[in-house]
Amino acid sequence: LTGTSPATFARRARRSIKMVKGKSNTKAAKAARATRTGTHKKSVTLRTKTHFYKPKTLRLSRAPKVKAQSVEHLRKLDHYSIIKRPLTTESAMKRIEDNNTLVFIVDVRANKRQIKDAVKAMYEIQTAKVNTLIRPDGQKKAYVRLTTDFDALDVANRIGII
Repeated sequence: LTGTSPATFARRARRSIKMVKGKSNTKAAKAARATRTGTHKKSVTLRTKTHFYKPKTLRLSRAPKVKAQSVEHLRKLDHYSIIKRPLTTESAMKRIEDNNTLVFIVDVRANKRQIKDAVKAMYEIQTAKVNTLIRPDGQKKAYVRLTTDFDALDVANRIGII
């Protein structure tokens, strides 16, 4: 091989590759193909948007081993916890006599509809309207106006206010 030109050497190499082409699974054929075409192909992703978004990955649904709550909660406000007590101050008595209105201390979380339903369920009376306010000490006061069918004095006697 000494004294041969590089062109001659390349020609002989190509000839030897052609001989091996029939058997493409031999090591020499694979090496020759690798030198011709290269082994590392760089793929270019065609971007069509101006913003890059992270790819979505697998998000498995939760499969807890232990229950989050071991015991179901009871209903927070029933009739007996909504109405705490009737108010028996002088101004409350005046409202009973003059305005046909009962005054109760109620739970702060209770709304007017719940108060109305609780009074109806506990004392079997119909209410015309309910006014509420939160006192400076943090308790909620409810003024329960009765319908004309019911007398607040009779109901107060039956409850035990008077």
